Amino acid sequence: MTDAAGAVADAGAEAYPRIVAALIRVTGDWTLAEDCAQEALAAALERWPRDGVPANPGGWLMTAARNRAVDVLRRAAVERRKLRELALLTDPEPAPPEGDVVDDRLRLIFTCCHPALALEARVALTLRTVAGVPTAEIARAFLVSESTMTRRLTRAKTKIAAAGVPYRVPTGPALVERLPGVLAVLYLLFTRGYDASGEPAFATEAVRLARLLHTLLPDQPEPAGLLALFLLHHSRRAARRDADGDLLTLDQQDRARWNQAEIAEGVALLDRAGSGPYALQARIAAGHATAPTAAETDWPAIAGWYDELVRRTPTPVVRLNRAVAHGYAYGPGPGLDLLAEARAGGALDGYPPALAVEAELTARLGDQRRAMALFQAAADAVRSEPERRALLRRAAELTRPARRGRSAPS
Repeated sequence: MTDAAGAVADAGAEAYPRIVAALIRVTGDWTLAEDCAQEALAAALERWPRDGVPANPGGWLMTAARNRAVDVLRRAAVERRKLRELALLTDPEPAPPEGDVVDDRLRLIFTCCHPALALEARVALTLRTVAGVPTAEIARAFLVSESTMTRRLTRAKTKIAAAGVPYRVPTGPALVERLPGVLAVLYLLFTRGYDASGEPAFATEAVRLARLLHTLLPDQPEPAGLLALFLLHHSRRAARRDADGDLLTLDQQDRARWNQAEIAEGVALLDRAGSGPYALQARIAAGHATAPTAAETDWPAIAGWYDELVRRTPTPVVRLNRAVAHGYAYGPGPGLDLLAEARAGGALDGYPPALAVEAELTARLGDQRRAMALFQAAADAVRSEPERRALLRRAAELTRPARRGRSAPS
């Protein structure tokens, strides 16, 4: 990838959602907004290698998209009011009105999460429009073909337009009704940015939007829990990799590099976070973040929080993480028993983290040969190169003299 092409990719990841959200607000035309944003990126790929990367890449993209929208609207003889509003749209991130705690992207999230849409459509539409995730990647996440996901996204946008869904943050009962969908979208957005091969900007954006949501709804416990969860995980970002870019487990990380301000803010939010699923996950993260060393982690407390989380959200992945916690709290045998329960029905068959968990617990039981084979199988199944290297490194460690048990993933 050339320097200019890399600059387009970096600027697009940051600016694309803002451009789309701003153009939707002004034009009310979802497809036009996305088309103009895409055409601005295409124009940058053509011109930046020749003319150089502009001083303000995001502003350049916003101007190019705005100008394209103006051209389209003129040809379509759209009312003059919209043209005048577009002419004012020169800042890549216009300041919100005084006293307004939301921005275009937060309005767009609530629009995407309208109850007229199925939850799956809300999540997919927000990932595509707000986060700029390629349709092909969303399709893989939902286990459907790209063409199927394209049709679903088109139907969702058409349904929003046909229903006349207003482009604003709702109030009263409508806000409470739509809040769970918004929280789920932000959670997926953060996860995409925090994953081993994720885009860091997505995690940062999720933290920012979660903070806005908490400011908007200070009396709602779950937004506080979600923000706490994000901050406690995000606090470890700088320490999650070594100098070669390889992932480090919690016991390998330099805790002096953890962001103590984010940890303190996250812990403070727990007083207002209630006991919902996000708050429980935040308490688990706080258990790791506040332990002076990995060896001093209160694993029985973490196992207890996972027991409660399983009662509330008994998904296979939550059950898998519960097996890890019990494995460290009470020994590898109980951990493997819970892992077998989590696998019931085949939900985790071939899932790389499940193979890695079995490998670690098996190694702690003393069966090094089987553990090595399981780590290799997990490495073969994982898509992320950093995760693959970490799994292979762990398998290689099993050939060395025995060492103390490993900590949880990063």
